[in-house]
Amino acid sequence: MHLPLVFIDGDQGTTGLQIHARLQGRDDLRLLTLPEAERKDPARRSEAINSADIALLCLPDDAAREAVATLRNPAVRVIDASSAHRTAPGWVYGLPELNAEQAERIAKATRVSNPGCYPTGAIALLHPLVKAGLLPADYPLSIHAISGYSGGGRAAVERHERRSDDYLPTLQLYGLELAHKHVPEIQRHAGLSARPVFVPGYGDYRQGIVLSIPLQLRLLPGVSAEQLQACLEQHYQGARHVQVMPLHQHGAAAALDPQALNDSNDLRLALYANPEHGQVLLTAVFDNLGKGASGAAVQNLDLMLAGLR
Repeated sequence: MHLPLVFIDGDQGTTGLQIHARLQGRDDLRLLTLPEAERKDPARRSEAINSADIALLCLPDDAAREAVATLRNPAVRVIDASSAHRTAPGWVYGLPELNAEQAERIAKATRVSNPGCYPTGAIALLHPLVKAGLLPADYPLSIHAISGYSGGGRAAVERHERRSDDYLPTLQLYGLELAHKHVPEIQRHAGLSARPVFVPGYGDYRQGIVLSIPLQLRLLPGVSAEQLQACLEQHYQGARHVQVMPLHQHGAAAALDPQALNDSNDLRLALYANPEHGQVLLTAVFDNLGKGASGAAVQNLDLMLAGLR
């Protein structure tokens, strides 16, 4: 029996290491990684990617484009974990829960772009509501999200976890020029016609994301919190990795813990409403290294492996 050969290009980065760990011990595939001396050898990397059944690219954007350009074997299928191809023609967006047909598209695709961490939560909340007509595509959206410092990659992890006297803030916002590279991805796959404001940040903890999007019901005539809740519940009914929590709109609400789903591939969505003030808060909690990166990549890999059988 032929076991599919899976090549991880960039397996020493944060996402690559996590994918490698998640695939250890699997008996339904063969895992190919390059020894340290060969990782930066263009010829050896090209040979490896062209020998694989499925290649997982855990590289910076430019390096991912270069890796795709070296493909000569038309049978090789690619999952790109960078942001290089998330809005590119010919690439299937790797969010299986996007719609009823997306998992099948991923299973049959030759090119899959793994979603970004923040976009995963934002799109999961927004896409069903826009598609159902409950949220106008030009609604003036603001998206706020805090991730663990591992969202900054290996260098950020080392900076936070080394023992030194360097000052590191407990919380820092970034992307303040309002031109973060995730915005086109969110806009495209959420179905938005107006560019949302997106403000991300890093907290002084390793991993986990809490993302929130406020809505004013006065700008959504005829739409209630109950309708928004029902739409999400219907869209994600039966979804293995997405939890939709009950609507909260009366009494005190528990705080959201960004680390609640760490080391899982789950995504938890919840709506908080204040009927008196006509306001709703859409929220998502998930692991930026799980459903926001390596967990999602392995989920897509499993779909594509099933498509090979």
